[in-house]
Amino acid sequence: MTQSRITRRSLIHGGIASTAAVGAAGRASAAITPPQSEGPFYPVTPQDDLDADLTKFGGRAGVAKGRIIYVGGRVTAPDGSPIADAVVDVWQANAHGRYAHEKDQSPAPLDPNFQGWAVLKSDADGGYRFRTVLPGAYAVDGTWTRPPHIHFKVSRRGYAEITTQMYFPDEPLNGADRLLNQVAENDRARLVAAAESFTSDPDTDTLYRFNVVLAPV
Repeated sequence: MTQSRITRRSLIHGGIASTAAVGAAGRASAAITPPQSEGPFYPVTPQDDLDADLTKFGGRAGVAKGRIIYVGGRVTAPDGSPIADAVVDVWQANAHGRYAHEKDQSPAPLDPNFQGWAVLKSDADGGYRFRTVLPGAYAVDGTWTRPPHIHFKVSRRGYAEITTQMYFPDEPLNGADRLLNQVAENDRARLVAAAESFTSDPDTDTLYRFNVVLAPV
């Protein structure tokens, strides 16, 4: 493992505490995160590398193509209390808009340096964070192009599992996306991440904050 990889990982894990601390002091009631479909590209091929740095894969020296970003937030109950040890399962297309999945027949290239899938756990304050690249848009058919998005499946014993999708702010394709528009208009904003300045990593300048609220069962 190279020193640069250790440094990136320390930035990821070290940043969780600051992400989780936001909102921890004052808890307010929050609505359950709107669910969305899993889609056809949930990973099916086992892989050993499922860590929080999706920009590196399988011990290769290369770095994934595309704009490097961070995504982070908190997993909470509706009353704002943190949910520790929640499984945060995320997967996405690469910067070209292609998934490393047998059902994706797109002519867009695969990226051998892109991990594409991570399985994380929230910390004691419900925080999570991962490093990735901005996913590319891709055409579903001649009249529909999916905007950049990241899939989430979040679960914890005692709470209802949720599968949903995170979208990016100020993305023109959001307004015409058929899946996002299936969500009630008042709820759509909760599926769009908030962009924040992030200067701890010289390779990127943006953290996209996305909080997930689970329903107790």
